[in-house]
Amino acid sequence: MFKVRKDEPEYAYLPDVKAPQQNQYGKKIDLSIEHGELTGQSLNINNDTSISDNPDRYKQHGFYFNADNCISCHACESACSEKNDLPPYLAYRAVGYVEGGTYPSYTRLNISMACNHCDNPVCLKGCPTRAYTKYAEYGAVLQDPDICFGCGYCTWVCPYNAPQLDMKKGHVHKCNMCVDRLEAGLKPACASACLAGALDFGVIETTPENRDQLKTSIPGFPTAEITNPNIRFQQTKTLPQDMSRTDATVLKYHRNDATGEYEPMLDEQRKSDKKDWNLKKLLTSHENAHIAFTLSTQAVIGAFFIVLFAQYFGNDIGYADFAANVSSAYLPVMVTLLVLLSFGMAKLNLHLGRPHRFYRGFYNWRLSPVSREIAGVSLFFTGIAGYALFAYFNNEITGTIADLSAVVALIGGVGGFYYMYKLYRIPARPYWNHWQTGSSFIGSAFSLGGLLIALLVSLTHGLTMTAATIDLSAKLILTGLLIEAMGLVFHARNMKNSHSEGAVSHYEQTTTYGKSYRLRNILLAVNIIAVALIVVYGLSGVGGMVIGILLSLSILLSAVLGRALFYVLVIPTTMPGAFFWRNKGFEEHARETGLAEMPQTGVLPPHH
Repeated sequence: MFKVRKDEPEYAYLPDVKAPQQNQYGKKIDLSIEHGELTGQSLNINNDTSISDNPDRYKQHGFYFNADNCISCHACESACSEKNDLPPYLAYRAVGYVEGGTYPSYTRLNISMACNHCDNPVCLKGCPTRAYTKYAEYGAVLQDPDICFGCGYCTWVCPYNAPQLDMKKGHVHKCNMCVDRLEAGLKPACASACLAGALDFGVIETTPENRDQLKTSIPGFPTAEITNPNIRFQQTKTLPQDMSRTDATVLKYHRNDATGEYEPMLDEQRKSDKKDWNLKKLLTSHENAHIAFTLSTQAVIGAFFIVLFAQYFGNDIGYADFAANVSSAYLPVMVTLLVLLSFGMAKLNLHLGRPHRFYRGFYNWRLSPVSREIAGVSLFFTGIAGYALFAYFNNEITGTIADLSAVVALIGGVGGFYYMYKLYRIPARPYWNHWQTGSSFIGSAFSLGGLLIALLVSLTHGLTMTAATIDLSAKLILTGLLIEAMGLVFHARNMKNSHSEGAVSHYEQTTTYGKSYRLRNILLAVNIIAVALIVVYGLSGVGGMVIGILLSLSILLSAVLGRALFYVLVIPTTMPGAFFWRNKGFEEHARETGLAEMPQTGVLPPHH
């Protein structure tokens, strides 16, 4: 247990105050009412089995931040790092700021932020390994690094950048509310170290001494509606109507005079119309494994469903030639699908911080869309493997098993595909949280699935591939391209006009990656026209084969560019950083110039 010093100052002790029955979100503050069966137990900190006699042990605690007082001394950061023995490149608590106004009336608002131990912890619901637990003791949301396998999904869904993915150790860790200090009657290290009385801690909805407000938002703080965070603010000083971030995110917070709240939007004064390629950043991002996995899986799901359509319904609805072509190419088709899906799954698994613990991805299927996606895709893989094996031996018994395998693959494919989409509908990432994510995935399944079948059948039949096969494949590809194009048009319009980080993503899309974005759009338009012409006029002969190969490469390049943009452009609703710290622009500069080799910069070198 944490040892209390004899000369511990009075302000470091938890206050004994009366709390209301409910918080501002309508949730009970006394957690023992709903979780009585979890009370009366020891937290077993450092194998100490004792139980604190704190009368508020089972009440929801939280932080209190007085923005009027914060002087950005970073004492809270230092105390937290020392207490948790953190490396220079990680911090559970960080101090950022926003600025506004003009000289000589220039205003800076500092924000100190760590995990807010939310009432609705999206990290807990999203984590596939069940590494997170919300305790009845103090309402702390704790994470066990030993269970984590390093997928980083919790870092995607958290709006406050609280979970920290340690790239060296291959797992996530985060603020633990200093529960060992709470058990001893002390405030967390960060609150105890605050020099200006800006950061405090106690039972939520209780106002510290000499404080007046219990606000749930301040400029720069993401909406509380996503997670119902347990932090309250005081901010009484008059601020300008616009407060801008000083990090690389071209974002400002504009005061809505009707509500008095500050809303995120694109900072027009920092805009640039310069368009770049940035292909190196685009094609070497940390999320390349997700590009490979999503595209390959969607292509295989689309292609296999086309195979099932041909096998079971092709002869009955006038596509006998197509069914015959697909059947004669059965072996190369099924082998290719299994190899391609294995490649995607292997890439995703090797992307984990701890790949050898991949099996933990199934642990939280009740809550996590990641677990459900993994389960669905794994079931799909099992189904097509069974179908490939048993359909090959064409007799009554193996045929029945093949039919059952097809049903398994169908269920797994639909479920895996749906949760692949759902896991990206993240409120903390507005660029993804749009139906276009679904249209993009469905479009890829149609276009890449149809293209894959067309290529494999053509490799088997060459110039003898029937016009019906070419026609149906082209229609499937065209359908997918049109679905994707429609989604992109609506997505670009909605992001451009949004009051969210999505507007900044759209700006980055048209400037930082403007030339790559334009190339993708041109390729998509050319592909749609070319495939539409094939639907109308067909494709035949050696010339047709050459056109088909070129068009296939164009469709594949468009898909890769589009999916790479999907990952690299997303800007989460994270807290503002500072000029150096928690600043993506500085991190990139440090890696390019070698500053990252200096540990004090707090940036990991590129070879990690």
